[in-house]
Amino acid sequence: MRDEYVEAVRSVVALIPAGRVLSYGDVAEILHAGGPRQVGAVLSGSGAGLPWWRVIRAGGEPPRCHEKRALDHYRSEGTPLSGKPDDDGGGYRVRIGPARWFPSEGDWTVIESVRAELAGRETGMSAGHDEVEA
Repeated sequence: MRDEYVEAVRSVVALIPAGRVLSYGDVAEILHAGGPRQVGAVLSGSGAGLPWWRVIRAGGEPPRCHEKRALDHYRSEGTPLSGKPDDDGGGYRVRIGPARWFPSEGDWTVIESVRAELAGRETGMSAGHDEVEA
């Protein structure tokens, strides 16, 4: 996966405040790049130090195989939940409607900068590639 995309995803995820969430697809949509699986791959491989539990599946399910750990975070942050956790840590969902994060104007300034950097690198890489072949 391209380093620029990894850093773009990390930048957006770092902005999500406590008690709020985005789906994997929301993150990709905000970036205008990639998709839910690409965002998940970034968090799986490069999510250390990030609030990974704040990025969930579109149906409100927490990240797979991390349900118990995520539940502790949701409870401590006051994230709206529904259902009752079972012994395996599943059985609950984040109430994505009330928990969904909507970036502030300041957040959008950061996001626009991240988008521009991502688009600029793609354009710059293409231009550089053309120059090498010429």
